[in-house]
Amino acid sequence: MSTPLSKIRNIGIIAHIDAGKTTVTERMLYVSGAKHRAGEVDRGTTTTDDDAEEAERGITIYSACVVFPWNDVQINLIDTPGHVDFTAEVERSLRVLDGAVIVFSAREGVEAQSETVWRQADKYKVARLAFINKLDREGADFDHVFQELSTRLHARPVAIQIPVGQGPAHVTNPFRGIIDLVGMKLLTFPEGKEGRKIITAEIPEDLIDLASMWRESLVGELAHFSDELMELALAEQPIPVALIHKVLREATVHQQIQPVLCGSALHGVGVQPLLDAVAAYLPNPMEVPSVEGLDTSGKGEHHRKSHAQHEVQAVKVIRKPDPAEPFCGLVFKVLPFKTGDLAWVRIYSGVLKGNTRVLNATRDKKENVAQLWRIHASKKEEQLESAQAGDIVGIIGLRDSITGDTLCDTREPIVLESIEFPETVISMAIEPESTADKKKLSDALAMLRKQDPTFAASENEETGQTLISGMGELHLEVIQHRLERDFNLNVKVHNPRVSYRETIAGAAEATGECNRIINGVQHLAKVRLKVEPFDSALGTPVISNKLDHGLPSEMLTVVLEELENAAQGGGQLGYPLMRIKATLLGGEVHETGSTEIAFRTATNHAFDAALRAAGIVLLEPIMCLEVSTPDDHVGDLIGDLQQRRAIIHDQEARTGRTVIHAEAPLGELFGYSSAMRSLSQGRASCSMQPSTYSAAPDEVLKRFL
Repeated sequence: MSTPLSKIRNIGIIAHIDAGKTTVTERMLYVSGAKHRAGEVDRGTTTTDDDAEEAERGITIYSACVVFPWNDVQINLIDTPGHVDFTAEVERSLRVLDGAVIVFSAREGVEAQSETVWRQADKYKVARLAFINKLDREGADFDHVFQELSTRLHARPVAIQIPVGQGPAHVTNPFRGIIDLVGMKLLTFPEGKEGRKIITAEIPEDLIDLASMWRESLVGELAHFSDELMELALAEQPIPVALIHKVLREATVHQQIQPVLCGSALHGVGVQPLLDAVAAYLPNPMEVPSVEGLDTSGKGEHHRKSHAQHEVQAVKVIRKPDPAEPFCGLVFKVLPFKTGDLAWVRIYSGVLKGNTRVLNATRDKKENVAQLWRIHASKKEEQLESAQAGDIVGIIGLRDSITGDTLCDTREPIVLESIEFPETVISMAIEPESTADKKKLSDALAMLRKQDPTFAASENEETGQTLISGMGELHLEVIQHRLERDFNLNVKVHNPRVSYRETIAGAAEATGECNRIINGVQHLAKVRLKVEPFDSALGTPVISNKLDHGLPSEMLTVVLEELENAAQGGGQLGYPLMRIKATLLGGEVHETGSTEIAFRTATNHAFDAALRAAGIVLLEPIMCLEVSTPDDHVGDLIGDLQQRRAIIHDQEARTGRTVIHAEAPLGELFGYSSAMRSLSQGRASCSMQPSTYSAAPDEVLKRFL
């Protein structure tokens, strides 16, 4: 029997690396009764980190989906990675989720990747709760992290719990429970990580003032969203708990506030109240806006007028989260298996049954849905006869569908917005140990590309080398280990290669000519154009045309198309061009000898000549770094960063540690993790993410000339 939509919560657990996401997920599975024993990250026994590489490293690399009940609600939960190299897993998960729990470490607070995942949640308009974890750690500071949610994330946090004490057992006032500010009760968890028991008691006298102060702050925030609550507060009347729940839910679902909870997942404190908050405050599939897409088929009633003009215009279509609507869903992950790919699909509307045919509207191809499966971690758990709006399921049988594709009813086409992934920043050459394994390597790389949209593999035609590209050193290291472990391929890798870009130093004009005889036919053309520096929103080359006469329309189309191809093809050093504008200024047609070939050739000559005249500027990727280190090692780390051409922007003091904010070229950061560990005796941590591209110094450019 299908679960009612109002009883479904599609949520993700997201955070910076080491904030405790996977431990929170494990504890949720345990307290819900879905697991008899909670796994531990340090022992490699967790449910969601079921890949050998994850268990070995103690980090999450691949998003994993688990389904479990909590009271009368079904929770579809996706545990995501925290490392910036695997940010695509967060991106694709947030695209299909309705709500999220964002976990923060009470000691480290808001970190670089915390900001990234928060921005991603903003982008996809995902309602969220904040969970301040690790309050039992040395240096834990609930108030500081709560403030950072406002100052660094520009969020509107509303505390619905506060901790009783902070820090480990040996400090004067250790963390020993939480105060529920909605019900004004003290919650303690006497059995720790071995049990599920909660004791609810009255708040002790010595904590009443603190709890009352936070409660007033909670009511004051919620009064902005409810006249009824505001009137009761002004009249100093008691406010019903049911009204607080109602206002909290409405404001959270509409992303006006973010309720803040706290605890220590490792020690079993605060997880049941967090699950209660997920059920009470995060939206069900009916409370999120209907999905919008485009119908480009030209078959519907709304297309008739455009057909008369002999062209089909895409028309906006809306699908409500309702089983009675036509089926549509989005493929957000593909796990390749030799027996057939398992595609993870979020169903937005309608009902999908096994052993049916659907349309991949993105590629305009029919697909077979052979089997539907409930997913547990990354494996198939239970075969389903059907699934409906709001469900997240695995499909076996799809042949051509990849991440970001829309599946829909064959009679009611719709193309949903796809998922955009960041560009790769680092490449390295890879080759099999024997030529016999070349085909096997090619097949393995194709399979990995299908699974991971931020991984690319291509063969360099000039050198014959196979290049693999990814989001960072760790990303490519994991790929290499997978080739060895999962595909039994011994490979050799060569030094990482930075993905440089090119632009130009100034503006220049040039004329390109073609005057050739090919197979006895004369080809004549002349094209004049201008190139200039231009910073578009995406940084990609911009093509414009100042010609309103002088070339026949078919030749004008050819010239603009060739100019676009030339701009996409790379600059003088062979790297992709960016921050450049090319404008067509003129062209000459010969009465008899002007051909398409002539104009393509002339356009390429003009573009190359203009680039040379404008001057090469090599752009290198700049990474944004956040290094957290004990105060004793700050000087050594700053000295090392400056040798790597880093610009130090800021230093921030946090309870016995200093956080250094800097920017440095990616090319100077290879091996930085090892250097940082040795300089800090293994006590510093670092996160980095792509920031921008900036001009490389002359000594770097000279290596390529």
